[in-house]
Amino acid sequence: MSGTLSSHILDIHLGKPAADIAVTLHRVSASGEASLLANGVTNADGRVTPDSWSFDPTIDIAEYHLDVGRYTLTFDTQAYFDAQNLTAFYPQVVIDFMISDNGHYHVPLLLSAHGYSTYRGS
Repeated sequence: MSGTLSSHILDIHLGKPAADIAVTLHRVSASGEASLLANGVTNADGRVTPDSWSFDPTIDIAEYHLDVGRYTLTFDTQAYFDAQNLTAFYPQVVIDFMISDNGHYHVPLLLSAHGYSTYRGS
C-alpha cells in the first residue's frame, strides 16, 4: 500500500504562487530518525507534483513508495525570500505529517516572510 504526494506554495504577501523553492521529503522512523527520500522544486505554478519528485538514487527503488507512516517536507524559504531582498523570520518550514492509507496527499503551504500556515489539501 502506498500513497502519492504533491505540494503547493502560495506567497500570501505577493498574492501569487511561490516558484523555485527547494523542497525535501524525508521518511521518519519510529525512533524519530529522518531519512531523505526525494527532492523537488516548485514549478512556476508553485507546485511539486507527484511525478516531479527526484528520488534519492542511493535508496532501494522499493523505498520510493510512500507507505503508511510519518514524513516531513522541508521548504527552503530563506533562499526564496533572499531572492526578493526580504528578511524572513523562518529560514525554512518543516511540515511533519502522517500517511495513513494509499490515497493522494496534498500538502499546501501558505507563506509570507513572517508566517505560514498549512493544511491537508485535496
